[in-house]
Amino acid sequence: MATDMASLNNNCQGGESSGSSIPMTSPQTGENVHVEAVFSEFYDEVKAIEKRDSVLTSKQQIDRLTRPGATYFNLNPYDVLQIDPDTPLSEVKKKYRQMSILVHPDKNPDDLDRSQKSFEAVNKAYKTLENEEGLKRCKEIVEEAKTRTDEMIRLKKKQLKKEGKPQEVPEDDLDKYKHAIYVQTCKLFADLERLRQERETKDMHDRKRKAEEEAAEEEKKKMEKEWQKNFEESRTGRVDSWRTWNKKAKKTSKGNLKPPKLKAEKR
Repeated sequence: MATDMASLNNNCQGGESSGSSIPMTSPQTGENVHVEAVFSEFYDEVKAIEKRDSVLTSKQQIDRLTRPGATYFNLNPYDVLQIDPDTPLSEVKKKYRQMSILVHPDKNPDDLDRSQKSFEAVNKAYKTLENEEGLKRCKEIVEEAKTRTDEMIRLKKKQLKKEGKPQEVPEDDLDKYKHAIYVQTCKLFADLERLRQERETKDMHDRKRKAEEEAAEEEKKKMEKEWQKNFEESRTGRVDSWRTWNKKAKKTSKGNLKPPKLKAEKR
């Protein structure tokens, strides 16, 4: 994944919840301040453009889908296609066709590289949502984002009550509440992508290690087989050499053997 995602995601990563593959993040802590600001800036700019032009031009769509940090946001298929999570599949398909035409490389020959990246992002988003399993997973992520947003609001109000202050938070405003859900949704998509990459890297290392072990074992067997072959091939030569040596030894031994001299007995 690009550096955009890594740098943004570092501020919102957490461990995995037990019983669920959706990673956990803190409801609202100091470490999230920077990423919240980045999200807010991006969100406000995009919404400002959408308000000015509900369709967006080819250039505006390409700018939106390739601007710094977009790699992170493009993990969210709803954000890529600019639709609500409860949008019917028929409407999703219409939006996909409309947007894919706008950013298609053939329509943007003067901006091929960025248009190709934009088209790929749009295509990937649609394929995720048209797939039954992918759509189910995305809806689960949105529901989880809502749950975490509600919990964040509850904790904020609890703290305000503890401090004796009015229990009013920015998220009481519907637009800000939707924005908070959007932020949490993007974080969850990014965290899941991070976990997917980690699993993929681990699997790759495991496969590499296994392949190296199998290659080493195969080389060992090959060497043992070669040694055994050479040993068998040289057996006759070793036996003949030993027999030749043995004959020579016996011959030498017989040729040099002399009977002992007898001494006359003295009386």
